[in-house]
Amino acid sequence: MATMAWWNFFEPVGVFVCHPNWVRCVSSVARTRIFDRLTPAHIRLASSAAASPDSFPPTQPLKKSPADMAKKSSSSALHRHRVVSREKWLAARTVLLAKEKAFTHARERLAAARRALPWVKIDKEYFFDGPDGRETLADLFAGRSQLAIYHFMFGPRDQAGCASCSFWADNFDPVIVHLNQRDVTMLAVSRAPLKKLAKFQARMGWGFKWVSSHGSDFNFDFNVSFTDAQVRSGRQFYNYRLGPAYCADREGVSTFYKNGSGEIFHTYACFARGIDMLNTAYQYLDLVPKGRDELPDRPQSWVDYHDRYK
Repeated sequence: MATMAWWNFFEPVGVFVCHPNWVRCVSSVARTRIFDRLTPAHIRLASSAAASPDSFPPTQPLKKSPADMAKKSSSSALHRHRVVSREKWLAARTVLLAKEKAFTHARERLAAARRALPWVKIDKEYFFDGPDGRETLADLFAGRSQLAIYHFMFGPRDQAGCASCSFWADNFDPVIVHLNQRDVTMLAVSRAPLKKLAKFQARMGWGFKWVSSHGSDFNFDFNVSFTDAQVRSGRQFYNYRLGPAYCADREGVSTFYKNGSGEIFHTYACFARGIDMLNTAYQYLDLVPKGRDELPDRPQSWVDYHDRYK
């Protein structure tokens, strides 16, 4: 599939468009101007080149249709769902329990393999602007030996943070105090200037530490930010493959360790659907009858900032 042919359709508009369910401006053109100039042919072409659910970017949602807002895609199936006696339900539940236990043990083995990965020593100096002033990567550990960084999609030219990253960020504050008790510092990093981050964070009511890597190579070195030329070419190394990442900034999590001598090591990173397990709301949705109840080709079209839900 000629994945990059469709970029040419959007270049005259002055933007690069991600998966058709979301949009991220790489230029300063206002989003309203973009949609004024997009035609159905643009959207169809973008759809044909869109990434798989494993790789498309969870970024700003487009305006939702009435069907999206109603979210009744699973209702008909629920009306036909099998109903049995308590005894038969218990028998079926016991069979499923065995599968759940096997999954739990497999997950524990995977977590152990994750921890056993070799590390990469960080020799480069990185600087960040945050609520405590200018800090180095070492400073971000805040006296602890382990650091978890969420790469929040909020570029220098954006006026607000990514709606889907905001969905994830709504889960941060309650767990950080517990992570601190296990020698882990957690925070978010974005390329937008600190002033923009602070304004958006105040709007969202979040308390977690959020620092700006604006002017630093940090996001680029850890493969979550890309130049306009890289976006245009479709040659972006993201989620451990070279190909289109569709946006100038992408989401992910990176973890680091600092030893007693002050040496810092990069220990792990995950991106795209690899961060799925870090979203508490999704874990609950997986338990209820309708599940995530998302449209197959637009799985996060329902996601919005928490202060915009009706």
